[in-house]
Amino acid sequence: MWSELIVLLVSSFVSATLFPGGSEFLLIYYIKNNPSDLWWYFSAVTLGNSLGALSSYFLGFYVCGGMEKAKSKYLKTWIFCKKYGLWALLLSWLPVVGDFIPLAAGWLKLPIFRSILLITLGKALRYAVITFATLSLI
Repeated sequence: MWSELIVLLVSSFVSATLFPGGSEFLLIYYIKNNPSDLWWYFSAVTLGNSLGALSSYFLGFYVCGGMEKAKSKYLKTWIFCKKYGLWALLLSWLPVVGDFIPLAAGWLKLPIFRSILLITLGKALRYAVITFATLSLI
């Protein structure tokens, strides 16, 4: 089981950064094969995905000077974060654009502790939906 948790943690971390990845399929696979460990799987994937998003947040926070290209490419995401502030982080689970919401939040220097809370809450809700949908299909 520990190797599965590590794989989920790493996969979900990478999926939450600017690199492509898909931890949802692994989560579904592991839950279907061993539903008794679903809370371990849920915790690992939520933690990994939250930490990945936080790495993007810190990249935006500390490297904001070189982010003009990212801002111009994802201007709508940046404007969305500027407009909705911390609440935009609840949508950091979205495919593609969600990876840039924490980056923009860091760039905008949104408060770190509330950012962590909202990123984690959004990620947990996403994986809870996937987990319960998977359980209903077993």
